[in-house]
Amino acid sequence: MSKTQISVIVGSIVVIVLLLFANTKLPKKEGLPPMSDHAGAKSADINTLIEGAKSALNAAQKLNFEKLEEALKTSPDKKRSFENIIDQWDSLRQPAVAAFYMEQAAIASSSEKTWKEAGDRYYTATRFVKEEEKPILYNKALECFQKTLDLNPNNVEAKISLASCYVEGTADPMKGITMLREIEKTDSNNVNLQLNFAFFSEKSGQWDRAIARFKKVLKIKPDFIEAYLHLADAYEQKGDKVKAIESLEKYITLVDDITIKTEIQNYINKLKK
Repeated sequence: MSKTQISVIVGSIVVIVLLLFANTKLPKKEGLPPMSDHAGAKSADINTLIEGAKSALNAAQKLNFEKLEEALKTSPDKKRSFENIIDQWDSLRQPAVAAFYMEQAAIASSSEKTWKEAGDRYYTATRFVKEEEKPILYNKALECFQKTLDLNPNNVEAKISLASCYVEGTADPMKGITMLREIEKTDSNNVNLQLNFAFFSEKSGQWDRAIARFKKVLKIKPDFIEAYLHLADAYEQKGDKVKAIESLEKYITLVDDITIKTEIQNYINKLKK
């Protein structure tokens, strides 16, 4: 395992974490912040992404989706019909399109839960699209999360996600950090909140802060064993091989996958040389 492989593993785990602890975020429609310079993320832009994905389908796939969308028009069970379409786009690894249809399901149902799921999906999809397409998805995530909060202003997870979207996808990241700090005053043991703080510290190379946050995550949720990998990466980035090894050895005792155990042990052996 090369020196950068732990960081690669950690990076992939971040995506998994975002799927498991998906942030919910929505800004008010009239108050969306400006996106980065390359961002002209108007709602019409999402349609360009959708049409692009559909144009890449083969004949059989196009026919399948035409049937699914036709069934949606007449189905008495709209929820199930949307699920069928979303499942198909998921199977094609098109998270942005799946998010779009989850948003359509939210519009149809006016459900807080479905709006949140749509926001979560748009947020996660930003990890899998081209750089120039990310602002479109961040903007859509913001809209969906705001809808969630419009329906339930006390949805803490939605507030955290909204703040995270400001940090990652807008030209006003400090607004998001300020929002997260406000949430921390009343809900400091929220795992999702602490994970976001930890990931942002990690991304910005603030290793001491990242270490403190991941340690807090483990206090709140001891079974979140991936935090030990993040700790190992942070310690190694600081040049503290001893603590990096300790974190990796702790991770090995808790993980079940033999392949992962072997790879991590091989890396520990290299660190000890």
